[in-house]
Amino acid sequence: MAQIAILTRKCTGCALCVGNCPFGAMEMKDGHPEINAACRVCGICVKNCPEKAIMKLETRVASVDKTQWKDILVFAEVSGGRLHPVSIELIGKARELAAPLGWQVKTVLVGSGVAAFAEELRHYGVSEVAVYDSEELSYFRADAYASCVEDYIKAVKPSVVLVGATSLGRSLAPRLSTRFHTGLTADCTRLELRENTDLVQIRPAFGGNIMAQIVTTNTRPQFATVRYKVMDAPSRNEAASGRIDLRRIPRSVQESRASLVSVTPVPPKKSISDAEILVVGGRGLKKESDLDMIRELAALLGGDWATSRPLVEKGWTTNERQIGLSGRTVRPKLIITCGVSGAIQFTSCMNASDHIVAINQDPDAPIFKVAHVAIVDDLYQVVPDLIARLKEGRV
Repeated sequence: MAQIAILTRKCTGCALCVGNCPFGAMEMKDGHPEINAACRVCGICVKNCPEKAIMKLETRVASVDKTQWKDILVFAEVSGGRLHPVSIELIGKARELAAPLGWQVKTVLVGSGVAAFAEELRHYGVSEVAVYDSEELSYFRADAYASCVEDYIKAVKPSVVLVGATSLGRSLAPRLSTRFHTGLTADCTRLELRENTDLVQIRPAFGGNIMAQIVTTNTRPQFATVRYKVMDAPSRNEAASGRIDLRRIPRSVQESRASLVSVTPVPPKKSISDAEILVVGGRGLKKESDLDMIRELAALLGGDWATSRPLVEKGWTTNERQIGLSGRTVRPKLIITCGVSGAIQFTSCMNASDHIVAINQDPDAPIFKVAHVAIVDDLYQVVPDLIARLKEGRV
């Protein structure tokens, strides 16, 4: 971890660093600059200090013995009284990654009343289900949940830890990686495991313009979060396997400084991630009212509707209807895109759909690279024709 240090014995108090800092992270106090929380360790102050009184310090974590870390751990999330389906998807991917190395897949449950879900997890081929079940864990507290998972990680030393990229998972995973002074890659779209046990974590980067391959080479465990509907869910086995380990609650859970003040239930909403048929409107739509034909086509097909990011930015709909890195990941049986160009930010979150039909006037549109059926035509001709055919029963 890098940080900026100021050598006061060399500093002349010229304040040049304060004026040059693009983040406003430096301020003068008692004749010398001080660094505040806005610092991004960019190093501009280091380069521009005429007295060489500012230094950038790098702290390197010592490499661990990777042979002492093996197997894959999946955090099985229980929220709203149900086992989140992303947990099952992660177990399926973990089993696929673990098989070539002869590793086992383990899961950990944290909460109140979660022991009932342990038996269900045994039907998905895990070797062990660790359970931290207590009234003290009846609501999510990031520090308390992190203490439980940290306790189990220290006990079994998994090489890889997979967490769902849910609201809960996105709060939990960074705290865990920080406690172990190791790396975390968020919102992975692909995972590969090398023979040397390094996990290749693949995700879009630089605004979705490239697919980055991120590897944690020196530390363990390797943390990654994965969105719902990205991985394949395994079939449920008729026979149960693996053992259930009822764990003692760590003392640090009782020492948590977070407490529940009130709860305001959020009414359940239908998510486009759960739709089996989706019709998607893109930048090719000329006006907001044109979304009506997207909705109508979706209704006639018995599905739901969604959009790409440009329509959300125009204010035509909300983020809940958006497919993409800043929206939702979907995996329907059928998806029909209408006027969607197909930037990687969009396609990486829908390219695992069973059947992809793309309608676009541009024959070179990137969406056609992932489409199973490409219709190079005006969506204002094709969509109304599809609607008419469906109403007449000709499709």
